[in-house]
Amino acid sequence: MSTAPPEPAGEDEQELTVDELAARVGLTVRNVRAYAARGLLPPPRMAGRTGYYGRGHVARLLLVREMLAEGYSLAMIERTLVSAPPAASSATLALHRALLTPWLPPEPEEATPAELAARTGVPIDPALVGRLVELGIVERLDGERLRVLDPALLVAGLQVVGLGVPATALIEAQAQVNEHVRAISRTYVQMFVDTVWRRFVAAGAPPEQLDAILDTVTRLQPVAAQAVLAAFRTEMAAEVAGAVEAALGELEG
Repeated sequence: MSTAPPEPAGEDEQELTVDELAARVGLTVRNVRAYAARGLLPPPRMAGRTGYYGRGHVARLLLVREMLAEGYSLAMIERTLVSAPPAASSATLALHRALLTPWLPPEPEEATPAELAARTGVPIDPALVGRLVELGIVERLDGERLRVLDPALLVAGLQVVGLGVPATALIEAQAQVNEHVRAISRTYVQMFVDTVWRRFVAAGAPPEQLDAILDTVTRLQPVAAQAVLAAFRTEMAAEVAGAVEAALGELEG
């Protein structure tokens, strides 16, 4: 015999069946089950064969509905929620979403190696696919299909290959670049945490300061990108000048 759910202590403590949950948040049961299958909704408390949902599930679905209304795709919502703290409250999730949104990568795309080769004019052999998987640029799906996690990065890289740079050389170079970019990213994030965020937390996270925090996060990305690009141009010019001088010296020698 199944165990009945406990009597609710009040409306906030009430547990809901999936039908009641769907009605509470204005979604269909089919959508609720679909979101749960994608991992957007924590598992319910099971009593026999019946699942019961609480306040956290309601808050999570309301957040998903809000993000969909704002134009987020399910894939982007999934990536946002997966990186959030497991026991985060709805308020924490909202803050997490706002802080993370400016930095989310483009939407992944799915393609076969043949489709990527046709798009870029660069042959995509199994060895190249394996290295791209190792770098985290693509993921393997069923059959030959691939999920391209950052389409812009992959297309840019393959365009460089199209200019005559061997794919193996570019991939090795990109692996080193990724390490440097990771260090640069860590530097900027730590700068933000040690200054703006620490002051916000020390002040008790006042709600009236939240908009300023989010504005800082949103504006930090383009400012940081400009600073990195400016430094890159300066260093690239110096490196090119040195390489050209050495190459001309070989010709004259």
